[in-house]
Amino acid sequence: DVPKVRDCRGDSDGPRRGSLCERHCAAINNVHGDLGELGCHLHRPRVPAAASTPSCCQQHSEEVCESCVLKTTLTAENAVEANKLSNNYKFGFKKWKSHVTARPWEDRSEIVKELYSDLNVIRGSAGSTLTCGNVLYLLLFGWWLSLLYVLVAAVMFLSVMGAPYGRLCWELAGYFLWPFGKVIQKVEVPKSHQVCEAGVGESSALLGGPTPRRWLGSGYWHHTSAAVWLCLGYPLLLLAHGLVCVSAWLLIVLIPVAKLSARAAARVLRLPPQRLRVQRLRRAELPLEGEVILCCYRAANPYYYKYAVDGINVFAVNLLPLVLVTLVLGYVDSSNHLTGSAVKFTLALLSIMPLSYYIGMAIASISAQSNFAVGAVVNATFGSITELTFYISALIKGSREGNRCYAEVVKSALTGTLVGCVLFVPGLCMVIGGIRHQEQRFNSRSAGVSSALLFLSVGGVFAPTLFSKVYGKLVCGECHNVTQNPLGHYLCHNCHFDLMDNNGTLYYSHVQPLVYTVSILLPAAYLIGLCFTLKTHTHIYDIHISDCHMPGHHHSAVVHWSRWRALLILLLSTLCMSACADLATEHISPILTNSTISQYFIGVTVLAMVPELPEIVNGIQFALQNNLSLSIEIGNCIAVQVCMLQIPILVLFTIFYPTNFTLVFSDLHVYASMFSVVLMNYIFMDGKCDYFQGTVLVMVYFILLAVYFFAPSPSGC
Repeated sequence: DVPKVRDCRGDSDGPRRGSLCERHCAAINNVHGDLGELGCHLHRPRVPAAASTPSCCQQHSEEVCESCVLKTTLTAENAVEANKLSNNYKFGFKKWKSHVTARPWEDRSEIVKELYSDLNVIRGSAGSTLTCGNVLYLLLFGWWLSLLYVLVAAVMFLSVMGAPYGRLCWELAGYFLWPFGKVIQKVEVPKSHQVCEAGVGESSALLGGPTPRRWLGSGYWHHTSAAVWLCLGYPLLLLAHGLVCVSAWLLIVLIPVAKLSARAAARVLRLPPQRLRVQRLRRAELPLEGEVILCCYRAANPYYYKYAVDGINVFAVNLLPLVLVTLVLGYVDSSNHLTGSAVKFTLALLSIMPLSYYIGMAIASISAQSNFAVGAVVNATFGSITELTFYISALIKGSREGNRCYAEVVKSALTGTLVGCVLFVPGLCMVIGGIRHQEQRFNSRSAGVSSALLFLSVGGVFAPTLFSKVYGKLVCGECHNVTQNPLGHYLCHNCHFDLMDNNGTLYYSHVQPLVYTVSILLPAAYLIGLCFTLKTHTHIYDIHISDCHMPGHHHSAVVHWSRWRALLILLLSTLCMSACADLATEHISPILTNSTISQYFIGVTVLAMVPELPEIVNGIQFALQNNLSLSIEIGNCIAVQVCMLQIPILVLFTIFYPTNFTLVFSDLHVYASMFSVVLMNYIFMDGKCDYFQGTVLVMVYFILLAVYFFAPSPSGC
């Protein structure tokens, strides 16, 4: 469910009339024929630019074929998705999320359809049931669940009145020990049969053999038996199935087991024993008659990472309880009796990941269903809420405690986000995408726009730092004469440029006005970039709403979240994000003071990259589908957002709430950022890449991490 980058083949109405390259590429594609599964313009796998452009350029010059790689045409399924993609490009934000509308069921692959199918479908040939996933079910759940059914059956038999349910539990014990290749069927009992004779040999061409023995009793006896079952047997089994359901759901690949257990608790255990039949399927007994309640063949499916609940990925759903545990544990156990600060800090940091996913989905849903003005307000207000919440919480805590380490950690996190999104995110996408695709091409023109903004933003952010290096006074904490000569060489430690000399004249008269000027110019440059991509050069980001007219094929937009629901989720997620950020900053102090690892390394790695994990996963998915342009855009947009929006907002915050945050970075941050941006632009110059270039970017990133790991902590921390 990701947008595709189209090549120069043109629209469904025919190739565009323009350059010779476009007409030649269209002719080549007409010769080879369309590759669509159903002849559908929308969902057709397209020949990537890496495959079509070389064929085109074999007979034409690079100038003629330049248009083949200078356009990014995004294909949207409907107007809502097109609006979402358009806003993503217009505002340059990182929220590349999955579809905000439901895809038509006919367009889903067979693998995805199987994920959402109910466990009541009989297959003609399902193959062997002896698989690794089924054996794993037996070891994790099957044996003790079957044993529990045997114990409940014994209790029901001892109660005498619950004997019919005892027979049912005995049959279900064998079923849940190995449910694969077996079926639980609902049997229709005629109303005229008030008394069912035991051992009736009713046979069926479907299941074969006699049906299970029916229970003989009056209406009073039946109600008494049901009461015994509801008091002694059903609650215990319901609790066991609930435990199995939750455990299997959290493991994701065992979601079929969760469905099996949930359906058993909701349907099977609530029916009278005479209405149920448990049989082993045989190929000669198909098809079955009557309603099939349960029929399972596989306990595990590795493709369940694609599973979504109401448009939300299953990983985000499973991590949501972690947020509740973090908030309860953090605010109830404030004195650290149950867990320590390290555990609470880790939980708070991990809780940021699902919350950032929900915030991104809410932003995308609201923006896709609204006009340009509303989309702009929502993106500008909540686009950076994840990172800014943590940064502002850390600065407030550092200001209250008078500890400048928090400001240094925030600077490290900003630098780590910049370096990671420039080197690690595109590099990792190149490596993983290059494993499947030998060479990948991307829109060099759009990457050039982002690179120019990145150069400008990095230069503006570090301009006050360079200014302070030139005009600041170097102050050292301790100096030793390495020679006995007073005029000899001195070895100094903990040196820094003092900007507060002469009552802070240099800082307040020169550095601070420069910081404010930069904080105004950077958002202005960002707005100019928006005008470039939104008004004057919209052809660089060409978005098409594809049409597919097939019998029985309907593509009306069915939105997962309405505007009001998305707004409610956005506000709740923001509140939870603020609480988790407060807990993270509250419990990071012992880690900073007691850890032997440099504070630089903690900020650059953990605090910088953990909130960006959902975007890294999105970039990898795009790269695997040969859509490297969007993978690169993710990293560039995050980096530009850090420099042109987050840092000016932090500077604006310090005006109204004085903190220790100043826009003067250490030399290590300056050199790492400058080198990363230069290397990234060098790699992206030719508009194509492979796994080797991605490996270079990733290796450089790890080298910088090693430098931060062995670097001493900032002075004063």
